[in-house]
Amino acid sequence: MARNDMDALEHWTGAPDYSPEHWRAGRGEDPPGAPVETSVGARSESAAEAVPTEPPPVEPPPVVPAPAEPVSADPVPVSAAPPEPVPMAPAPEPDREHPSEREAGAGAETAEPAPAGPPEPVAETRPARRAARPFFRVGRRGARGSSPGPLRVPLLRSHRIAVIGLDGGAGKTTTTLALGTVLARERADRVVAVDASPDSGALGRRVQRQSDATVHDLVVAAPRLRTYMDIRAFTSQTPSGLEVVAHDPEPADPRTFDERDYRQVVGLLGGHYPVVLTDSGTGMPHDTLRAVLELSDQLVVAAAPGEDGMSGAALVFDRLTALGHEEKARQAVTVVSGVRSSSGRSVWTDEAVARFRQRCRAVVTVPHDPRLARGDEVDPAWLRSRTRAAYYELAALVVQNFPRG
Repeated sequence: MARNDMDALEHWTGAPDYSPEHWRAGRGEDPPGAPVETSVGARSESAAEAVPTEPPPVEPPPVVPAPAEPVSADPVPVSAAPPEPVPMAPAPEPDREHPSEREAGAGAETAEPAPAGPPEPVAETRPARRAARPFFRVGRRGARGSSPGPLRVPLLRSHRIAVIGLDGGAGKTTTTLALGTVLARERADRVVAVDASPDSGALGRRVQRQSDATVHDLVVAAPRLRTYMDIRAFTSQTPSGLEVVAHDPEPADPRTFDERDYRQVVGLLGGHYPVVLTDSGTGMPHDTLRAVLELSDQLVVAAAPGEDGMSGAALVFDRLTALGHEEKARQAVTVVSGVRSSSGRSVWTDEAVARFRQRCRAVVTVPHDPRLARGDEVDPAWLRSRTRAAYYELAALVVQNFPRG
């Protein structure tokens, strides 16, 4: 027999078994045809092992709505920009103490960690609101330390105020300017002051002239003046709103300002100005003074602080009584200007007040002020506080006698 004869029977004796049955037996599988006893669960597990499955979808974490912003007690103005969003506080770590528990349990030996929860909102801090300042108001600027409320009593007709005095240097022009300035500044009415001096007066020299016209020019043009703007061309207006009709004619001008002229001027101005003041001047003729007293609704008597000034003011009240104006004398207000003080006590003031309160309604003492002594333009904002307060007191006393109906 040939060695390589694979068809011979002896060739396969003792050879390894390579049959499929041998392979299945080695792998622990059942031979073909054997009954298969498997359950539905086993087939499902085997099928699950054989067929890979996709992982289940991961659901997103629930969205926690942001807590509402705490409402502050202070109202927010409409024009303010919306507040910026407040960042959320980070959640506390599990192995650390929560800040709120650290504040609540300060000084304790042990502290239990706070359970994890939604973060607490952070309160918004707002700057403290400033208190309202009483510096700004509707209307013209008021002097510091004054109370302009009583000065705004409405007027139903024109009110004429005459500032009179017999002596030069009694402060008639200064009192007229100061009183007119306060009334024009604090009221919404037109206020005009007329220089009724028989010769050249000082009223026009104490203001910035806007017109070269004088009271004589106003008298000449009066028949054709119909509106306020027609009269405005003959006046000079101060920064406070007070208008002035000056009287400083040329030395060679033969015209005089008499009773007839005064009545015509006051009648014309009374139709366009609710408040008309008159600076009577010194040396006024008797007939002109009589017209001033008859047409005036209220009198202000100017007096100097010395003995001579007190005597001159006393003569004014005597003359008022002699002319039949005793009631107007009792309702008058006396103004003592340029009072100096010595060691904190006013000189002559106590005697003046005691003397003239028996003859008039009230007495106002105006302290000495360098600006008034130099003859500057009168503006209460430039004056000392005590001087300014005195002129506001004078204006309040004058307004008390305004007609109420």
